[in-house]
Amino acid sequence: MSFAEISARMRRDWDQRARENARYYIVDSNNAWSEEEFYALGQMTLKDDILNDMYNVCQGKEPGDMRVMEIGCGAGRVTKALAGLFGKVDAVDVSPEMVALAKGACAAYPNATIWNNNGFDLSVIPGSELFDFAFSICCFHHVPSQAVIENYVREVGRLLRPGSLFKFEVQGDPRAGSTPNDTWLGVPFTDQEAIDMAERCGFEPRHRVGAGKERFWLWYFKR
Repeated sequence: MSFAEISARMRRDWDQRARENARYYIVDSNNAWSEEEFYALGQMTLKDDILNDMYNVCQGKEPGDMRVMEIGCGAGRVTKALAGLFGKVDAVDVSPEMVALAKGACAAYPNATIWNNNGFDLSVIPGSELFDFAFSICCFHHVPSQAVIENYVREVGRLLRPGSLFKFEVQGDPRAGSTPNDTWLGVPFTDQEAIDMAERCGFEPRHRVGAGKERFWLWYFKR
């Protein structure tokens, strides 16, 4: 399938999931999250994956002086938490339904901008100002194409300052990918494939945790 065809499928499927039960499809351990519970999960992600890794994330910068990017923001669960810490947040998602929810969640944060992107690059973000950090969770492990994910990684590299971190997770479970174009389980990466993708896109794959598991975390530093 072409990038445009994959994007159309992702948009269709995630719009439907957003209409049906957005909070469940984003965090599927509960099918009846309250609004308070759901957005508290974003604060947990901030605590577990950002605040405990500030040396790599900030590299000496003050969070309030940083511009950060989030790929696959969904209903703004993590975007809202990021906007409470960093100076400026730009977040993208392929689903217009999810973008509308994220904009509502972040309405009190004028430093957060939510973009409905095309599902395979970051051309929607205007200007030439570079970012200090990029983050993605619960996004790429649903994408059914390594080529689309690599294109995103290359685009993040285009917009990151040299030396900055892109911290994200991909699908690592080799059992995924058996159903073509599956926008739920996505397509897996091996450890070597993750290393090779970093090298092709101008990153140093400094840390990797969770190879072979559903959440395979990668720390890519822009060369």
